[in-house]
Amino acid sequence: MDLESSRTKLDRYPSRGSHDFATVAAILDEGFFCHVGFVKNGQPFVIPIGYGRKDRVLYIHGSAASRMLTEAGKGIPLCVTVTLVDGLVLARSAFHSSVNYRSVVILGTAEPVAADEKVAALKTITDHIVPGRWESLRPVKQEEVDQTTVLKLDIVEASAKVRTGPPVDDEEDYALPIWAGTLDLSAPVATPNPDKRLQPGVATPAHVTRYRRIKS
Repeated sequence: MDLESSRTKLDRYPSRGSHDFATVAAILDEGFFCHVGFVKNGQPFVIPIGYGRKDRVLYIHGSAASRMLTEAGKGIPLCVTVTLVDGLVLARSAFHSSVNYRSVVILGTAEPVAADEKVAALKTITDHIVPGRWESLRPVKQEEVDQTTVLKLDIVEASAKVRTGPPVDDEEDYALPIWAGTLDLSAPVATPNPDKRLQPGVATPAHVTRYRRIKS
């Protein structure tokens, strides 16, 4: 519970949550794209961006001309989120349908990485997204480094949340002849996983067997 604070305490479905650093780190390490939220002049902004983690530091980077990085580097409050969608939970009612997911929320402030640490930080980000990629690339040019801003955010206040398992329907709905279960998205193609309490003879419908996340 070492990442818990009054701001990261989980009030809704706390049983799904964790403030354990190992849990947070595992989710961050599987992901590579985050959303950074901040407020400027009363206007909220949420910007998607790639990241990398080393120990208890999260690195984000982008163009030196980036408004978000310029503002974020001034020490303003940030909210960084990462979400991994593992599957769709298809219940017998729309109300109980859900998503199996793992997510992290980090609160804090960021600061620019010093010039002499920037290349190492860029290597961390590159190898986080594709492990071992950095060594296969041509050496980074100084002008490329100069045109890139890298920020670091200490992982001090954070929470993780995870939902797994089958749908949880109203007890009377289990007798309905409606297909229910999960669509597991961790595989390249979504895999239907029928609910163990499915009524006998209920076939998997076409909208489930033919589901694709990217529509052609």
